[in-house]
Amino acid sequence: MVSIARIVIAAAVAAGLGWTVANASATAESAPSAASCTAASVSAPVQHLAPTGGVAAYGCEGSWAYLWATIMAGPMRVSVTELMHFDVVANAWRFASRATYCHPGDLPDVVYRRACFSN
Repeated sequence: MVSIARIVIAAAVAAGLGWTVANASATAESAPSAASCTAASVSAPVQHLAPTGGVAAYGCEGSWAYLWATIMAGPMRVSVTELMHFDVVANAWRFASRATYCHPGDLPDVVYRRACFSN
């Protein structure tokens, strides 16, 4: 025979589950987006190493970017091409190895063409 206490507990559990289901909500979470694609944000890692003489070109697609910049000044001046990847943990652009990532299909097309076929 079923005791009244079991019936009351079962009814309370059922009511609690019903309330939980009725009040449940879903949240959508999108993938983290990259930092703004500006000359300053993409060139920040380069500027930490050497003063830039200017950004000639840059571009981003998703979490990848390319940067064409001039570093140093005078006779030490040199043009560089960098492949950058957005680090979501640090919330910043970081250098990425062209030897590792510059293969067809590994990068967005624009970044691949601009980062992998220059100096």
